[in-house]
Amino acid sequence: MTARTDLRLLPGAAAAWCAGLVGTRAPVPAAAAGVLVVAAVLAAVLLAAVLTVPPARRAPRAGARDRAAPDPLARLRGAAPSAALVLAVAGAVLVSALVQRAAHDPPVVRAAVVAGDRVDVRARVLAEPQPLAGGAGMPPRVRVDVVVEQLTTGGRRVAVAVPAVVLAPAGAATGSVVTWSGTPRAAGPGERAALVLVAREAPEVVAAPRGLHAWAGEVRAAAARLGADLPGDAGALLPAVTVGDTTAVPADLRDAMRVAGLAHVMAVSGAHFTIVGGLLAAAAAAAGGPAPVRAGAVAAAGALLVLVVQPQPSVVRAAAMGALGLVGVLLGRRAAGPAALACAVVLLLVVDPWLAGEPGAALSVAATAGLVLLGPSLVRRWSGLCGRGVATALAAPVAAQLGCLPVVLALWPTLSTWAVAANVAVAPAVAPATVVGLGAVLLAPVWPAGAAAFAAAAGAACWWVGAVARVVAQAPGAGLAWAPGVTGALCALVAAAAGARLLLVGRRGAPPGAEGTVG
Repeated sequence: MTARTDLRLLPGAAAAWCAGLVGTRAPVPAAAAGVLVVAAVLAAVLLAAVLTVPPARRAPRAGARDRAAPDPLARLRGAAPSAALVLAVAGAVLVSALVQRAAHDPPVVRAAVVAGDRVDVRARVLAEPQPLAGGAGMPPRVRVDVVVEQLTTGGRRVAVAVPAVVLAPAGAATGSVVTWSGTPRAAGPGERAALVLVAREAPEVVAAPRGLHAWAGEVRAAAARLGADLPGDAGALLPAVTVGDTTAVPADLRDAMRVAGLAHVMAVSGAHFTIVGGLLAAAAAAAGGPAPVRAGAVAAAGALLVLVVQPQPSVVRAAAMGALGLVGVLLGRRAAGPAALACAVVLLLVVDPWLAGEPGAALSVAATAGLVLLGPSLVRRWSGLCGRGVATALAAPVAAQLGCLPVVLALWPTLSTWAVAANVAVAPAVAPATVVGLGAVLLAPVWPAGAAAFAAAAGAACWWVGAVARVVAQAPGAGLAWAPGVTGALCALVAAAAGARLLLVGRRGAPPGAEGTVG
């Protein structure tokens, strides 16, 4: 797949992202009007493409095509497929958002929110409780994402299936079925939840997690226990690096990781799937397994990893790209990076348009876009100077930082000037921390002594990550203030584009390897 062909799907992914934001954040009448506008423009594009098809005529004489003037209608016909694809993708995401918003907001829920009376809910817990920062004199509370399966209001019990957020003194394990009583409130604009339930008491557990949910909970608990047995930053980062559990990371370390540009190490993302999947694929290949067996092993491991770390935005994006890669393996074709990313974005947003407003999803997609669009060219450009291995180690953090720079500065207007150096410094420790740490948590139930030894080795790698973050955060000019809001994001986008051009454009003004393939 050539670079030109590989990039054709990117406008569709951008259109899907914009449509996701409009479909989930705009008022319903405005989003519905957007669907009509997109449908009308799509129909006009297709009609124009049909009407401009020239009638059949004799083949031109030799040289006649060269002497003919450029045909504007031919250009229109050539652009029609790309325009139709962009419009179709945007329309699909808008329709999906409207349908899901209607399903998430049934009349009984809307009436309960308007009345504001106390309600009883029966719900299934989707994720581990997240502690909330309380004010002075305020009791500690947690946020729990649930799906409400039954709502009792005004003496009437109604079966529903709506996402909700519960604010309560305590939560329950993922996969639990619980009952809660509280006061319903309207969710904020663009929120996935249909309502926010404010409860003053802990839930009553009706059914504990079972099967794989119970196993995943034991794995997360094992990671927390192993981390608690290690000192300092090693113990705090071990659960974060292995299963994405950041509850033990202190505020000062969290700030240092962010200033140093290392916050992504604490989030399970594509690197985890690549490391785990690569090891399993190599093991299956060593055992003589054919491609379908290798793909099945990697798919099973990926599904279990999603279950353990929970479907956070970066995890969902990485899993979707991994699934597309597996399809390529089964078909005997390699999925090109930009095309796989664009397809993953479109599929995810059709299924879950609210991902367009998730900071984690935006950071994950932006960093991956930098890797797949800039990484190969940077490796080719620098390989002649320092060797392919060193070039790859340098290109990955540079490309990822340039890709996510606009998103990072839009969310946290502080420029991490030493982020690339910090990522290069911790790169040798990330894979051992991840693989050995996951080995430790899997061994914990059956071989505690071996798990402790593995955890100590992974903890040493985690300690190095924390030490680099703290040293870099204290370096001169580590965090420079940036313009906040839309202005800062646009300036960051221009700066990232300029930086990419300076790194890629050669002496004669052409990107090295531009005539080759991408990825």
